[in-house]
Amino acid sequence: MVVLNKIYTRTGDDGTTALGTGERRPKYDLRVSAYGTVDETNAAIGVVRLHLAHAPELDRMLGLIQNDLFDLGADLAVPQREGKAERLRVLASQVERLERDIDSLNESLAPLTSFILPGGSPAAAHLHVARTVCRRAERIMVELAANPDEPVSDAGIQYMNRLSDFLFVASRAENDNGARDVLWIPGANR
Repeated sequence: MVVLNKIYTRTGDDGTTALGTGERRPKYDLRVSAYGTVDETNAAIGVVRLHLAHAPELDRMLGLIQNDLFDLGADLAVPQREGKAERLRVLASQVERLERDIDSLNESLAPLTSFILPGGSPAAAHLHVARTVCRRAERIMVELAANPDEPVSDAGIQYMNRLSDFLFVASRAENDNGARDVLWIPGANR
């Protein structure tokens, strides 16, 4: 259980923050950027959920995803090290659940005939914003993982890759299963 009695600590006033291990890092550190951008993804999904009173099943799926994203933030905040006790990690089963949800949502979608411009319904537009933030988080995580001294779980990277797919499919589902998608028309403004 997490207990937060005091919100400000002043420990970050020097431009550093603590990882879950207690190690202090600059606030611009790539690992801090990774879990901060995962948090941004979570916040963007929270905005989507404000528009889903009509879609309780998608809202349920997104609620599970928000919890998973906190798991991923904890995973990133405590880098896996040799000989250290395991902490909370994103699991392959969480990636597999996302894949099942993608398949479920995708069953009813109209086939794609073009790339899609973000838009349509408010929920779909916000899902596209969440998708782009998710992709940024994934890029930061992959960059972090390229450093051999900065371990990032494979399942965590896979989760974010799959989540962006989920958010894309969910946006189409929210656009009347693709009927209200805003299609890109190449060269339309020439």
